[in-house]
Amino acid sequence: MATPQPNIHRIIQILRREIRQWKEPIVGHYKKDPFMALISCILSLRTKDETTRGASERLFARGCAPREILKLPIRAIEKIIYPVGFYRNKASSIKKICLILLKNYQGRVPDEINELLKLPGVGRKTANLVVTLGFGKPGICVDTHVHRISNRLGYVKTKTPEETEMTLRAKLPKRYWLEFNDLLVAYGQNLCAPVSPFCNRCKIKRYCGRVGVTSYR
Repeated sequence: MATPQPNIHRIIQILRREIRQWKEPIVGHYKKDPFMALISCILSLRTKDETTRGASERLFARGCAPREILKLPIRAIEKIIYPVGFYRNKASSIKKICLILLKNYQGRVPDEINELLKLPGVGRKTANLVVTLGFGKPGICVDTHVHRISNRLGYVKTKTPEETEMTLRAKLPKRYWLEFNDLLVAYGQNLCAPVSPFCNRCKIKRYCGRVGVTSYR
């Protein structure tokens, strides 16, 4: 007998209420600004949210557009964004992105995933986030939280974030695409931890298959 699918509609309703108690992930602060969303997302890769928050605020205090950031020496960018993970690589990518945007896109961030993937340091997660946050267009950003929780719920059964994205595109109702990342990132950062999640405090546990959970609090 097939495992029953979680009630995704009810889960979304509950998560919308639950995440109000926590800070919004820093990248979500840059809705409707494609450039700031793009750069903040690059800074966030393999970096804790509070560290990303500080680095983003410091960098954008020096400039919020490609032409402004391009004026900064790469060593200055490194110093500004430290201690984000891989800060030297990210500083290099940011400079290259600004140059490409000015040279090939009239200083504007492209609004198509395939175009965004041409930029250095940009993978599918970042491209989807820019499309959804910056432009309000349909996309599904799958980071470690979305991948983990979607599988933990039993809503998907996938091995990689890219496979999770494609599976969600096929089955998640489109009206939930724009908010899905925000909901699961906030929940994953604060309650549905990778190891020993807080299941006893979880409001969606009755809908969760707890796939792969061996211990919980």
